[in-house]
Amino acid sequence: MAADKTINSVSEGMGLEIFGDNGRRPSRVRPRLTHREAARETPVFVETDVLVIGGGPSGTSAAVAAARLGADVTLVERYNHLGGLSTGGLVIWIDRMTDWSGTQVIAGFARELLDRLPKDAVMGPPRVDWGSRDAATAEYWSYRSAAFQDIVTWSPTIDPEALKTLSMQLMVESKIRLTLHAWAVQPIVEGNVMKGAIFESKEGRHAILAKVVIDTTGDADLLTRAGVPSHSDIDSTDIHHCINTAFMLGGVDMERWTEFRRTNKTGFADFMKRGRDKLKYFEKPFFSWRPDIGLFMGPRLSGYSAVNVEDLTEVEIISRQLTVGHLEIYRAEAPGFEKAYLLLGAPQIGVRHSRRFAAERMVTRGQWDEAKIWDDEIGVSTSLAPKWKNISVPYGSLLPIGLEDAIGAGRHLACDASSHTFLREIPQCWMTGQAAGVAGALAAAAGISPRKLDVRLIQRELLKQGAYLSPSVASAAEMTATAAE
Repeated sequence: MAADKTINSVSEGMGLEIFGDNGRRPSRVRPRLTHREAARETPVFVETDVLVIGGGPSGTSAAVAAARLGADVTLVERYNHLGGLSTGGLVIWIDRMTDWSGTQVIAGFARELLDRLPKDAVMGPPRVDWGSRDAATAEYWSYRSAAFQDIVTWSPTIDPEALKTLSMQLMVESKIRLTLHAWAVQPIVEGNVMKGAIFESKEGRHAILAKVVIDTTGDADLLTRAGVPSHSDIDSTDIHHCINTAFMLGGVDMERWTEFRRTNKTGFADFMKRGRDKLKYFEKPFFSWRPDIGLFMGPRLSGYSAVNVEDLTEVEIISRQLTVGHLEIYRAEAPGFEKAYLLLGAPQIGVRHSRRFAAERMVTRGQWDEAKIWDDEIGVSTSLAPKWKNISVPYGSLLPIGLEDAIGAGRHLACDASSHTFLREIPQCWMTGQAAGVAGALAAAAGISPRKLDVRLIQRELLKQGAYLSPSVASAAEMTATAAE
């Protein structure tokens, strides 16, 4: 499914009339040529214990977790900020961190971040309401993205600039060697062992050598280039495969808009239909961390590849057109949007899925019904609905097949397509990143491959860092520690 040509009508005069009759830019045939590069010596930028590639949610948590265990950590990030999609991608509605009983199961680094943000940078239900099934309370928070299945959850919306600031502060506190404006382009592999990575920056080409490399690129870029197989079996028309650039409108009255939605359901439905008739792809806004800013997480565009540069470019162009179209329609017709203006288009494109790397173990749909708890569990995710218990995530899902001294965490976690629909979310990336950082630091300190680590050591350190594990796993880890003493 591709963007419809009719969207161009709202952007006349913007110079964006470049699409064919099928709604997509004419494809370009790439030359079947190659260019041979001369052999060269690449200077080493630094030697480090743990190299984290990608400063999104999983990379930030991995770097901090490793540094807190005494590891010398280097974090390479291509943008000028940390947080990835949770900041630059404007995915500032942070999905569920509580289970259906109200227990915060994605804790540890995730809890610390939210607790340390300024109070006026977070909008979400108070702790006393987490898990509440009170009808009035659930209805109130359902319009603010924090109630699902008529249950209140801890899924706040946050100020992306505040999270950028806090993330940078954590780097300084933890004495992490942060390298911004640098893009890792090639793994350094000897045999089946990852030794570091090549990166490019304004200074040119450099190498970083590391005892353990953690790929938190979101697309398994370094693992894939090192030869690790990956999976991309997902319905290309499914919402979880879509790509888009989010945006925020300022000067709005979200309380007034929400009252319109709540009390005039026919009027709301008619308005949304008119928007779809004009743009084809039309979205409603979410509450942000403040009532005068509306957050648009879409419109979501399907059928594009997140690892194809021409597709990414086309999505950016179409998203910009749709952003302008939304602004025009909302300002003309939507209650509370009469004085709206475009506050920000996300600096980072919103990718939901590209690759999931092959690992020793993976989370699969069958485990939801089984309520399986892995013995090597390193985290717990809330499930998609109350009929399922919490989802156990194994350490083996972070260990790429056939490659040593490398760990993967974040959106490209080893799982099936169904499980990826929630394991790709921001909190789950914080959770798997923290586990990867702990494992990386422990392996580097012991001088062994992460694959050879005793998982009880990882679990014990995660518990010390405030992470949540299933009671049976936490008990086993603590008993092992007691026996060792």
